[in-house]
Amino acid sequence: MATFLGPRRRSGHHQPARAVIIEAVPEDKVAVIRLLEQSHHAAGFDGEDGFNFPFDPAYAERLFLEHLLPGALCLVLKPDGGPARGVLMAAAAEHPFGPVRIARETVWFIEPGWRGVSAIKMLDAYEAWARELGCQFAGMAGMGDDPEVAKLYWRRGYHVAERHFLKAV
Repeated sequence: MATFLGPRRRSGHHQPARAVIIEAVPEDKVAVIRLLEQSHHAAGFDGEDGFNFPFDPAYAERLFLEHLLPGALCLVLKPDGGPARGVLMAAAAEHPFGPVRIARETVWFIEPGWRGVSAIKMLDAYEAWARELGCQFAGMAGMGDDPEVAKLYWRRGYHVAERHFLKAV
């Protein structure tokens, strides 16, 4: 259960006195793996809809370590400097279709009770990092048809670039 750290909005989200967004360090590994497991579950990857696979902590550890390398990013949300409540991982590279540098989100997850202003601050930090690396574009993904995520992206100036469909084979 999440610790209550500030006035609660009607939406049920905590509003921490200070949403601290940090670049992850190796000591954040266990907390980030825990968040990746929550993200895996929230995305429905352990469901019965045809697109499921087990969560693998060793794979999550490797993903975390890869995002500590140059050209990659792992942001961690630690409200009021407390336990990690969110993670945003991304990588920057040249786009495969042309000489354009692009940042691509790998995963973005914030525990439901800690979304809100913290999400905006994480996106601000991600976009600033992308600019610092000379990216012309920053990409974000949305799982399924969540209209709230789409509204957030549109308000921030994101546009739909393509839509992916997956099928179990």
